[in-house]
Amino acid sequence: MLFQVQMEVRIPHDLPAETADTLKRAERERAHALQREGKWRHLWRHAGRYANTSIFDVDGAQELHDILSTLPLFPFMEIGVTPLCRHPSSIHDDDR
Repeated sequence: MLFQVQMEVRIPHDLPAETADTLKRAERERAHALQREGKWRHLWRHAGRYANTSIFDVDGAQELHDILSTLPLFPFMEIGVTPLCRHPSSIHDDDR
């Protein structure tokens, strides 16, 4: 199943910079691993914000939840999820 996921990161201002940097590095590594696995199919930054829109390709809502909750920055994220399905007017043969 495909899901559109919007994530806005709100790291507390009083979190030590070293801790924030460590979390950001771990987040990047986790995102790269999920992309290599084909689970995190697309990742776009929202210009001017610490936010992104992503497309995940997973078995269902539970797998998506399990993945999102493993992200190092998850405790500091506001997340919105939209399930996606093929549009009947799409001219593409696949979802890629």
